[in-house]
Amino acid sequence: MRRVIDWWITPIPLARIAFLRLAVYLFLIFDVMRLSNDVIPHGYAPELYDPTFLARFFQLPAPTPEAGHVLRAIIIVGAIVVGSGRLPRLGGWTVAAAFQIWLLYSIGFGYVYHDHMALAIACWVLPTVGHAGFRDQRPSEGAGWAVRCIQVAVVLTYVGSAFMKWIRSGSPITWANSSVFTWAIMRRGTDLARWTLEQPAVLRAAQWVLILAEFASPVVLFLKGRLLAISIVFFLSFHLMTFLALGIHFLPTVICWLAFMPLERLVPWAERRFAVRLRREGRQSADPEPIA
Repeated sequence: MRRVIDWWITPIPLARIAFLRLAVYLFLIFDVMRLSNDVIPHGYAPELYDPTFLARFFQLPAPTPEAGHVLRAIIIVGAIVVGSGRLPRLGGWTVAAAFQIWLLYSIGFGYVYHDHMALAIACWVLPTVGHAGFRDQRPSEGAGWAVRCIQVAVVLTYVGSAFMKWIRSGSPITWANSSVFTWAIMRRGTDLARWTLEQPAVLRAAQWVLILAEFASPVVLFLKGRLLAISIVFFLSFHLMTFLALGIHFLPTVICWLAFMPLERLVPWAERRFAVRLRREGRQSADPEPIA
């Protein structure tokens, strides 16, 4: 039991929280403006609102355009404030609540953003950590817990997707041997992917790789070093390929993959590179001029 607790609260430098905040809150602005930007238009058709369980539990009324504008303003202003390092708790939880309501309104019209789960979790757990600077290398169990929650949410996105494939198809094998990739490419494939329609074995192999990777994704939580880096590159490459082939981006989940990266090393690395460059330039300027 103690090992489990220690795993959840493994201390990490507070600097990683600072970088995560900057990335997550800047992305929130892009998200509400370009990705989940249907809340305000939905306000003009409240009769189509079919609230999900959480929306019913909190008794959220049907959205209105005015409510949408207010929510978006709160999210954008709050994201700028918290992303800059100010009011990390009060501002962070305000943004989390507003963004959660925004998502509940968005998915209350028939389309569920499962790629937003890790992003929503990040908004709720980042405010549990107080002030953190980009140079702050102090280890923190609270920072470790927040980062671990985001990591688990990222992994659950893939595991949940695998189980949904299982449920909808009857078994993972049935899904992996189906023609779902063929259907997807015929429906919305780009020129980069259409050649695969003549190679059904390639598409079926890709389906097997995908569903096996989704079921195996929890392993990432226990990897370190080079193996972790390889896993991150694999999943990010998968999202890049799906974007190039189908126009499906999964950006909210991609942003949350930053929780697996040692962002706290960025400032020391940049400072070392800058110091080396200064020493090199100093030596060059100290070299005597050649005599003509």
